[in-house]
Amino acid sequence: MSIKIVTDSAADLPAVLTEELDVTVVPVYLRFGDEVYRDRVDISEDEFYQRLLHDPVHPNTTQPTPQDFASVYDKLSKDADGIISIHITSILSGTYNSAVQGKKMVGDRCPIEIVDSQTVSIAVGLTVIQASKMAKSGMSLQQIVEELGKIIPNVHLLILFDTMKYLVKGGRVGKASGLVGSVLSVKPLLTVRDGELMPSGRVRARSKGVDRLLDFVKNATEIQDLAILYSTTPDEAQALIERTSSIFPKERTILARLGPGLGVHGGPGILAVALREKGLA
Repeated sequence: MSIKIVTDSAADLPAVLTEELDVTVVPVYLRFGDEVYRDRVDISEDEFYQRLLHDPVHPNTTQPTPQDFASVYDKLSKDADGIISIHITSILSGTYNSAVQGKKMVGDRCPIEIVDSQTVSIAVGLTVIQASKMAKSGMSLQQIVEELGKIIPNVHLLILFDTMKYLVKGGRVGKASGLVGSVLSVKPLLTVRDGELMPSGRVRARSKGVDRLLDFVKNATEIQDLAILYSTTPDEAQALIERTSSIFPKERTILARLGPGLGVHGGPGILAVALREKGLA
């Protein structure tokens, strides 16, 4: 018996890692009009971005249902001492609440802890990775949850947008709304603070934005984990990994792709850095 780890597809963890770490991923739903797809199950990243760019219908997303979570929890509970379910910030998505409702549907068959990561995308993934490693080391449910409370404040994310057009369409601008007036003339940089998207500057040239991402890594303290995220520019992401290799080993750097679940809001041209700093002793 063991502790099982669950997340949602908006964590953008590469499939090779979810398999290696034995993490169960509950997919977000994507809708193009009347057509419904499960993120990365019924539609691939390449198919999604082609449609995002060329389909006249703008897609939207819906969080997994409580029943989706209940089904996963029920299945995992048969071979688990406990389940930890880690999800995208509850401020920007209803996924966390769906997971809470799913837990209620399962009842007391297995201890389940629902954790709000207070962030998005591969930054969620970095937290999930640590949870999985702790579970494999034999730590108890409560020990892992307690450690996650220390880890989450030390996970940071900086996102370079090519455009805010898709963020505006998806209604996820939040406190970054001050940047909308110059949507066409700048490349915005956003971060996540206390679960909300926040402006972190703007640049006119994309190359300057990439330099800002590099500075973000350079200025971090005792990096424990590093991930580079892209939506449609893999070569650019790989080049950034090369540039950060003098700061953090490139063989330990995670290369992740923004999937349909969040790609609806980010759009093409997203480049981001997520990192986990060492917490205070």
